[in-house]
Amino acid sequence: MDKYVVPVPPGENSRPSSRPRWKRSALELDGRISSRHRHEASRLLLDSYAEIRAFDHNYSTRSDSCPTHMARMANAFNQETSISYAREGISGLEFDMKGFYLASVTKSGCLTVHDFETLYCTTYGPASSLLEDEVKPLLHISTYLPLNAVRWNPANQDEVACASRQSDKIMLFDIGYISSEPIEVFEKGKSKSSRHNCALYNGLSDVAFASSDKSRLLAAGLDGAIYIWDRRQSNLPCLELTSNSQSQINSIVLDLEDRIVFGASKHGTIYAWDLRGGRASFAFQSHNEVYYPLLTSMKLSSLLEKITSLKAQSNITSKEIHSISFNPSCSYQLAFHLDDGWSGVLNIGSLSVTHMHCPPPPWLDGMELSASPSNLRRPSWLPTCSIYAVGSSSGNGIYLLDFYPDTSSACHVDFEEDVHCISEESRGAVQNKFVPVSQNILACASHPCNSTIIAGTKQSSLLMVSQKCHALED
Repeated sequence: MDKYVVPVPPGENSRPSSRPRWKRSALELDGRISSRHRHEASRLLLDSYAEIRAFDHNYSTRSDSCPTHMARMANAFNQETSISYAREGISGLEFDMKGFYLASVTKSGCLTVHDFETLYCTTYGPASSLLEDEVKPLLHISTYLPLNAVRWNPANQDEVACASRQSDKIMLFDIGYISSEPIEVFEKGKSKSSRHNCALYNGLSDVAFASSDKSRLLAAGLDGAIYIWDRRQSNLPCLELTSNSQSQINSIVLDLEDRIVFGASKHGTIYAWDLRGGRASFAFQSHNEVYYPLLTSMKLSSLLEKITSLKAQSNITSKEIHSISFNPSCSYQLAFHLDDGWSGVLNIGSLSVTHMHCPPPPWLDGMELSASPSNLRRPSWLPTCSIYAVGSSSGNGIYLLDFYPDTSSACHVDFEEDVHCISEESRGAVQNKFVPVSQNILACASHPCNSTIIAGTKQSSLLMVSQKCHALED
C-alpha cells in the first residue's frame, strides 16, 4: 500500500481543508435555529407580506350607540367641507401572550376584543359588510372616554387595562364578564411632586404590567411622572417616579427582569428608573424610607448628533417620542419612534443609537405629516427576527425595518453599503420593506406565533397584513 501513498511536499499543511457547514443539515442535526439564520430566512417572509383584509368598525348591532361608528359617519359626512373629526382612529392594539385574542381601543372610546382565529379564517370570505355577525368581537364596550392605550395582564389573560389621556384613572376589564363596567378602577389621586395644577395634565397616556410581580401596575402621566399601584393594597398609587423635567411621558416599558422602567417624553428624552430601590442617604430622613432613583436621562437628539453620517445629511432637532419598546429577540435593543417618522434603536448597554431609519420627508410628495399631539403612532416588533413594523407618517403603508443587532443590518449606523452589497448579494440580504395598504396606520400589533400583523388605522379599521394564499390549480 505504501507505493500508492503520495508524500506531502515539505512545508505544506497536511490537514485536509475544512468545508463550510451546510446550514440546513446543521439545523436538522442540532435542532437549534440561530438568530442569524432566522434573520436571513425572514427575507422570504417580508417579501410575501401584503394587505389581505380590512375590517371596518361596524360590529355593533346598535351602531347609533357606538361613538366610534358615529365619529366615522361624521367624518364621511364632512369630507366635502374638509372638516376632520378629532376623536377618530385606533390608538392601541395588543395580542395576548398566546395570540388567541386581540384587544384594541379607539380615540372615540371603544374597547373591542376579537378572536384572532375568527378574523384570520374570514379573510378570504365575502365582503366584511356581509360578515357582521361572523366578525363580531367577543367584547365591545363603549366608554365614551377617549382611550389611548390597552394592555393584557400577563398574570391573568382575561384582564385588559385601558388608559386615557383625558382621565386620571386606569380601567381594568375582565373579558369573562358580560358587563360594560370595569372590575377595578385605579385612580392617580393627587400627585405629591407635580407642579401642574391644571386638569389638562391629569391624564394617563400609557399602561404596563410587571410580569414577575403579579400585583404591580404602572402608568405614564401627562405631568411627567410614572405611577405604580399595588393591587393588594389600594386603588391609589403606592409609588411615584419623577424626573427633573415635568414633560409628559408618552410611552413606558419595563426591561426583561422588571428591574428598570423606561419612559419616553414629549420633549425627546428617555428616562430610566431603578425599581429595586435604595436607602435614602440624606440627613434627617427616616431609616426605613426607600427611594427609587432616576438612573439616567438620555436626550435622543444629543445621541443622534454623534452619528456623523446622519448629522452631515440632516438638521437634527429635538423631536417628540411617540413610542418605545424592547426587541423580544434581543433584550438590550430598545426601539423608539419619533413624531417626524424616524425610527431607531437605542442600545441600553452602551447608551448609544445603533440603528436608524429616516424615511423621505412627506413634503417631497406634497404631503403633510398625519400625526398630531393626539395621534401617537404605536409600532410593533415581529416576535423572532428583529423586524420593526411601523406605519408610515405620511402615506398609506407599513415599513418593515431590519433592526438586526449587527453591522450587516441595512439600518445599522455603521453599515457600509459598498462592502455589504457585494458580500451579502449571494445570500440574499434582508432589506427594509414597504408594504402599501389602503388606509393610514396609527398602531401595529404582531401575532406572537405566526407574525401576522394587525394594523389599526386612522379610520378606526383593522387591517390584516400577512402572507397571501394562492389557490392551487387542477
